[in-house]
Amino acid sequence: MGDELFCDVGRGITLCYERLGDPDHPTILLIGGLGQQLLMWPDDFCAALVERGFEVVRFDNRDAGRSTHPAIPPPSPIRLAARRFSARQYDLGDMADDAGRLVESLALAPAHAVGASMGGMIGQTLAARHPGLVATLTSIMSSTGRRRTGRPAPSTYRLMMRRPAIERQAYADAAVRIFRHIGSRGFPFDERYTRELALRSFDRGHQPAGTLRQLAAIVSSGDRTRELRTIRVPTLVVHGDHDLMVDPSGGRATAAAIPGARLETIEGMGHDLPAGVRPRLVELIAAHALGAGRPGVQAGRAEAAA
Repeated sequence: MGDELFCDVGRGITLCYERLGDPDHPTILLIGGLGQQLLMWPDDFCAALVERGFEVVRFDNRDAGRSTHPAIPPPSPIRLAARRFSARQYDLGDMADDAGRLVESLALAPAHAVGASMGGMIGQTLAARHPGLVATLTSIMSSTGRRRTGRPAPSTYRLMMRRPAIERQAYADAAVRIFRHIGSRGFPFDERYTRELALRSFDRGHQPAGTLRQLAAIVSSGDRTRELRTIRVPTLVVHGDHDLMVDPSGGRATAAAIPGARLETIEGMGHDLPAGVRPRLVELIAAHALGAGRPGVQAGRAEAAA
């Protein structure tokens, strides 16, 4: 959709990103989920945000797509379960610093941070640790890291435990299988789109070890509830009522932890961004970003936070 560019964000990490729309407009920074690339944000979704008067920046997190894949041994399932990681293992704070340095390097601040799943966790951490870089936060289908909330369904665990596909067509088959399972039950499943997206992602840079390291970043960060309570930027939390990857309790916990946060539950939505959900998401994100600067809204949120 746009030209793929690269930004050195320090500490040996280079991020691949795209800028869409007018650079003079307010920026929406789209932060992707576990193992996902910038392609996870559909082109029509990004175009709709541009039409609403925003610049859109989407990027590959470290260990995804065309961004840097650190030379760190991936954790084994046993080490993940025991929470024993390499001394060089990064965490969500490091990934939030990556995003923050991208915002600073491109002079985007303050940006409207929008993250989905793991991207929501990164956005939350960015807003907590670098509030001057964030105008608003939208956390979609995400959680707080608390062990008893936002857990995948047992059926999802069984799918996740399968050995990662290493061949192109097998990878696409696996993507169709998992997203058919965790996807939105209230909206049509687009197998062709899911398969084509998986193939494009595979061709851009498929490294299963990177996904394991990202998962270790989530696990090693633990329960972030206390940190979320320090967030003061206007926050919108969006979750589907049928999410088999991050249980809806994760969204409720996120909204409860962040002072003044508003929770929007979308009926029929699972852990994906189907075509039927995108117009509602665009409206929610745009209204949140545009409304956050109004004095009445700011006063109301400050009162709620207090």
